[in-house]
Amino acid sequence: MRRIVGVDTARGLAVLGMVTAHVGPDDAWRTTPPGGWSQLADGRPSALFVLLAGVGLALLSGGDRPVDGTRLVQARLRVLVRAALLVVLGTVLVLLETPVVVILVVYGALFVAGAVVLRWPRWALVAAAVAVAVVGPVLRLLLVRHVTIVDERPLDLLTVLLGHYYPAVVWVAYVLVGLAVGRSDLRSARTHAWLAAWGTGLVVVGHGGAWAARLALGRVTELTTAEPHASTFFEVAGNTGVGLLVLAACLAVGLRWPRALAPLSATGALALTAYTGQLVAITLLGDDVVWQPTTAGWCAFLLVTVGACWLWHATLGRGPLERLLHVVSTRAADVAPDALPPRRDTAPAAADTTP
Repeated sequence: MRRIVGVDTARGLAVLGMVTAHVGPDDAWRTTPPGGWSQLADGRPSALFVLLAGVGLALLSGGDRPVDGTRLVQARLRVLVRAALLVVLGTVLVLLETPVVVILVVYGALFVAGAVVLRWPRWALVAAAVAVAVVGPVLRLLLVRHVTIVDERPLDLLTVLLGHYYPAVVWVAYVLVGLAVGRSDLRSARTHAWLAAWGTGLVVVGHGGAWAARLALGRVTELTTAEPHASTFFEVAGNTGVGLLVLAACLAVGLRWPRALAPLSATGALALTAYTGQLVAITLLGDDVVWQPTTAGWCAFLLVTVGACWLWHATLGRGPLERLLHVVSTRAADVAPDALPPRRDTAPAAADTTP
């Protein structure tokens, strides 16, 4: 899979945003913006992380020139093997019992969904994303009234589909959008402009639409809020818009000044290792780093994460977990098979020994 600095940079920002959501200082007392600046890191980074998963799946399967035939089968196998490994890793991280809702099991399930639609054209992916964003929240709201969801059970199918934080029945919309984006020429300035335009429009639809609905109804309902992790149409639209704007900016800057983005792009290239590392760190330091966060602790998490990822990437390349996923999935899909021995009927002729 070809690496693109802007995509890695956006993924690095998503990881650091999730770190901020977990251990960042709480300024909910602020009124500007409403709920404080810390709310900007609530829900949006994880949505960007999933959207970029869709972009990554597209790049793994050919980018703007999607593969077909045997290569398509191999790409799907690689995606499915990675999904299985993510589920295993996510389950292990849940067993650490940190006060953080681990996304990786749902992330793996979304990989499976992405494998199914890997060859869909862009218009179909966009249409499906819109349909999921509209229907998914309503379907989830209807179903959760009749079932019990336990977020501490990561392998429970209902938790994966309808969970309170990352319900796959809604969040698959982000993967579909990411796949559609990844089927474009991400090195084109025209693509960057389109992403920025669509991103701006979706931010207006999401947050502006929620505001208009609140005025029209005189109250906020379960389906008309754009609050983090509400999993409504308005939240999905707003988060997708923010994600597209971030990606457009990262792609544009990365195309012109890639070296300036090296620390962030390295963090994005080691996103899975960085995400796992911060959960292990929380386990070792204790739950107080989440429940009683400090500015100093937050800055330490950010600096150590970026510094360690930058150093590792510069000296060793792929991160340890990224290397594991790459090696296992590549071998499972037999992307680079060994050369076959020559056929007997094409063996080289004996050397001519005539004097």
